[in-house]
Amino acid sequence: MILTIIILICIGLFSSILGALVGIGGGVIIVPALVFFGIKLGMIEGMTPQLAIGTSSMILVVTGLSAMIQYNKSNQVDRYNGSIFLIGLIPGAFVGSYASAMLTMDSFNLYFGIFLIFISILLMVRDKIPPLKIFQNPKYLRPHIDADGVVHQYGFPIWIAVLITFVVGFITGLFGIGGGALMTPLMIIVFRIPPSIAIGTSMMLIFFSSLSSAIGHALQAHVQYFALIILAISSYFGARFGAKLASNFSSDTLVKLLRTVLLLIGVYLIFEAIF
Repeated sequence: MILTIIILICIGLFSSILGALVGIGGGVIIVPALVFFGIKLGMIEGMTPQLAIGTSSMILVVTGLSAMIQYNKSNQVDRYNGSIFLIGLIPGAFVGSYASAMLTMDSFNLYFGIFLIFISILLMVRDKIPPLKIFQNPKYLRPHIDADGVVHQYGFPIWIAVLITFVVGFITGLFGIGGGALMTPLMIIVFRIPPSIAIGTSMMLIFFSSLSSAIGHALQAHVQYFALIILAISSYFGARFGAKLASNFSSDTLVKLLRTVLLLIGVYLIFEAIF
């Protein structure tokens, strides 16, 4: 029991620090970790892929709220555009939470692994992807002033944002990842939001989309409450520390860290599914 608690604390701290640091929330760490220690090693009693996903969704509510508050202090949260994203994210996450019941252990590892590698590749080529012309129309552009007083101009048609974020929300609920692993790259690549602002805004999106996903999973009894309590406490403090630590790194460094983490986890999950 003591060893299990220590493992859960370590998972909570590591996932939330890294998640807050690069704007992914930590779900891409929590879910594989719970599956590995709970199912493969049998160190967390009664764990299943669905319980790992549902528990992760609950944890990301705590992580997202904690990091969002911290990032908001440095004006790294774009509340206006973030609110538009939530129109699609929230219902998508709820629907995805019910679709997760169809996942088996092997299918979860395979699909989640492919998904993470895809996002990692997108981040590697992001500078070679030209801005979409539809977003260059002056009528969509709005200013956002960061903590250093720099004014950034970007924007997008609302209907496109809602459509894209509904799909992201569905994936969020399906895998219990909070949406940050996909929304952060999308904001950087597609919507051309500066990485520092994208990461802060991502934590706002993670909080609300995870809340929607968590409700759906709770209604299906897809939550391991013992693990939830331990992870929630450690994740709260880890997320605050990660958000503070982020100011010590450049935007390019954070993006490189994000894509490396996603690539390594993706390769590991596919290896687990095949072998």
